[in-house]
Amino acid sequence: MANDINKVVLVGRLTRDNELRYTGAGTAVCKFSIASGKSVKKGDNWEPETSYFDIVLWGKQGEALSKYLMKGTQVCVDGELVQNRWEQDGQKRSKVEVKANSLQLLGSKSNNQEQAPQRQQQKAPV
Repeated sequence: MANDINKVVLVGRLTRDNELRYTGAGTAVCKFSIASGKSVKKGDNWEPETSYFDIVLWGKQGEALSKYLMKGTQVCVDGELVQNRWEQDGQKRSKVEVKANSLQLLGSKSNNQEQAPQRQQQKAPV
């Protein structure tokens, strides 16, 4: 099998507080979503365009960082895309998520407070 590349780096803000759960074997699973925005030129105007991504942070890093992952917090996620497939009510379904390999906290929850105290940046490999 070929060694293909599956890598994604995203910067965005959490759209809601994280959800921390545990597998039957006791492994922590921290899930959250981020919104990542940019400006796109449409005609003579620049308009905002936002994309949303579901992130999964596994293990002790997910457990440790979950207390900092609140709605509005800006993060940088380095990870890979994972496609989950299942069948529900006879219909095949799938969902693509980002499996975080590392996560860095970038700042406070406030987008408008330039002088807001910044949290200490933390980088945690998964």
